Amino acid sequence: MRALSIKARRWPIEGAFRTATTTWIESPLFEVHLEQEGHLGRGESEPDELDFEQWRARASEVESVRESVERGCTREELLELLPSGPARNAVDCALLELEARRLGMRAWDLFGVSMPERLPTVYTISSGTPEVMAEQAARHANRDQLKLKVAADDPLACVRAVRAAAPGARLLVDANQAWSFDLLEGVAPGLADLGVELIEQPLPAGSDAVLERYSGPVPLCADESCRDRASLPFMRGRYGFVNIKLDKAGGVTEALLLSRAAQDQGLDIMVGCNVGTSWAMVPAMIVAAAGARFVDLDGPLLLRGDREPGLQY
Repeated sequence: MRALSIKARRWPIEGAFRTATTTWIESPLFEVHLEQEGHLGRGESEPDELDFEQWRARASEVESVRESVERGCTREELLELLPSGPARNAVDCALLELEARRLGMRAWDLFGVSMPERLPTVYTISSGTPEVMAEQAARHANRDQLKLKVAADDPLACVRAVRAAAPGARLLVDANQAWSFDLLEGVAPGLADLGVELIEQPLPAGSDAVLERYSGPVPLCADESCRDRASLPFMRGRYGFVNIKLDKAGGVTEALLLSRAAQDQGLDIMVGCNVGTSWAMVPAMIVAAAGARFVDLDGPLLLRGDREPGLQY
């Protein structure tokens, strides 16, 4: 029999992390531990929004499948027991690590994924005034790729300021659902001129149909609009990329299925994260190594400290 335990904790963020809609000063993390025959599997999930009450909701979800998990359900069976989301992610990742440890294998080998020695990740610049964003970018101008959280207030001015502060960096823009279609159409040519390679989730999820008329030069990436495989029919003709996050998909098992199905549909892949520790980034690296064009797994870099031991950046 397995033994399942859950734990909630608040992990401080370095300074503050700002998107177009939210400011975080700490990340509420939800952990699942699974022990069996001296082996330990761990999973961590983070919220889509800053709401510590989600801890209680996640705990309730996990408790609802405790008996099945402890009696030995597989990751594939878990897909039928819990809906996609952070609770299933934590359990799925714990099951994966436990399975790998019991078999004496690396987790990615269970999926036949070849893990490179290094994976390049973007570094995220928080939303702010052009001056504040430029200051952040200057501190990280040595990084190869920067993703900018850009609100609807004069996005071109923010990107120009960052471009001047980090002239050699590849740039991606994340609107976090804060733009209108008219704004997107208006700024896309200017963003292309500034070297922006991708615009992530410009419109609120659920209002994507109008993107079928988008004619701008910068490709679009779905984040909040694409959670799992059930979302894929709504991506066609609207987006060129999907951002796969374990917390949305509900774990590595579904995320890899989503990645393969999206690529079969002609979509390119970004693998992203919420603000979490290395425990959350390592399983996401498996999905990133399976064909992602962009990797956004910088969560620990945004925190005031990481797990020990943690990933090396």
